[in-house]
Order: sequence, then structure tokens, then C-alpha cells
Amino acid sequence: MTIEHVQPPGLFKAEGFSQVVVGTGRRLAFIAGQGAYDAQFQLVGRGDHYAQAVQAFRNLTTALEALGAGPAQIVSTTLYVVGLTPEVLERFTAAMNHALDGRPFPPNAATMVGVERLAFPEMLIEISAIALLD
Repeated sequence: MTIEHVQPPGLFKAEGFSQVVVGTGRRLAFIAGQGAYDAQFQLVGRGDHYAQAVQAFRNLTTALEALGAGPAQIVSTTLYVVGLTPEVLERFTAAMNHALDGRPFPPNAATMVGVERLAFPEMLIEISAIALLD
């Protein structure tokens, strides 16, 4: 398995983000949207984009670990954020950069979408992912 992060000339570069990800391997994992719920389905961080983003990234990591994988194997994410504003984006980015016990979440080909609401009214963040396993 190989994963290559490409930043084509003429496209902007941003830390924690890849314009293009190229992967070779045999198995892909499609991970359902992860929100800020713990294992007992209790919401973490009610009303707090930062806390919910941290929990969603941790849940995503837990899903990957169940497959014997980790965040570095993610090739693409879709990030859904309720009430997306420049300030919320700043808090989300801060959470992403500290979600893994103080380490930044690895870069991938990500798309962030501002939405009016998610499946449950108290959810502010949901993250789905595609990972290359081997």
C-alpha cells in the first residue's frame, strides 16, 4: 500500500490538507459519518464545535483501529459543520490539529460542507471518511 499527497502547482497549499491523494492498495474502508457521541451514545460537547470535532475525530480513529488501520491511511474525508462561519472554521481547524492526543490529524483530500442541521439537532459536526487499508 502506498499513499501519495500531491500539491499541484497553481493550487493553494494548506497545512493538514492535500489537493490530491493517490493511493495504491487492495482494500478500501468506507467509514460512516462520525459525530460527537461516546460509546454510550452520550453527546460530548453540547453546543461546542471544538469539543464535538475532537470527539468526532477520535471516533473516526476508533473505527480505523478496529480495522487495524490509523488516521494516516485516510485518503478522503467529508466534513459536515452546522453553522459554518470563519470563527467556527477556526475552532474546527484547532480541534483537528489537536484531536489525536495533541497531534494533528493527518492531511487528506477533504471537503468541508456547511449545513443547516445533521441527523440529531444537537450534532454540530459529522465526519465521513475513505481509507486505504492495504
